[in-house]
Amino acid sequence: MPFSDIPGPRIVLVGPPGSGKSTVGAALAERWQLRLRDTDSDVEATAGKPISEIFVDDGEPAFRALERAAVARAVDEHDGVLALGGGAVLDEGTQAVLARYAEGGGAVVFLDVTLAHAAPRVGLNQSRPLLLGNPRAQWQALMEARRPVYEAVATVRVLTDGLRPADVAESIENELAEVRRARATGREEQS
Repeated sequence: MPFSDIPGPRIVLVGPPGSGKSTVGAALAERWQLRLRDTDSDVEATAGKPISEIFVDDGEPAFRALERAAVARAVDEHDGVLALGGGAVLDEGTQAVLARYAEGGGAVVFLDVTLAHAAPRVGLNQSRPLLLGNPRAQWQALMEARRPVYEAVATVRVLTDGLRPADVAESIENELAEVRRARATGREEQS
């Protein structure tokens, strides 16, 4: 199990809708015998309604405030696999939480995906409030805006195109092993 000696989640998954955060998170949780926590579910539980209704009833700023609080709480409390909502990383407070977590040795994994592979996974339907109108164009615009942020907060990036969740989990383990080796080598060179 990677990074088991750090406080907080063993891993935090970030990425756009359709990248596999929930399904890969479940695969990792099962593989490592940990609990999976999804901040979108936390937000819905706190609000007592689905995210799409939060957007309609309360607006995106209210949703983002709930999301920011959910991420901070989860990074502080949860010790398993943590999946963040696709837009959570846009909040500067969340970026700071993730930066502190990564600086402390935590693993933030950017699950990358192309539109061609995200579209069938997401369905690009009405249940995703930020994808209303032309869902493919909206997804592409979201990804262009978010990619630099995903890359900035991530410890590693894993492309999920065409891979089963178990294969993505294995790729994550391999990437994290490389990070551990690099960190260990860096510590040895400093000694």
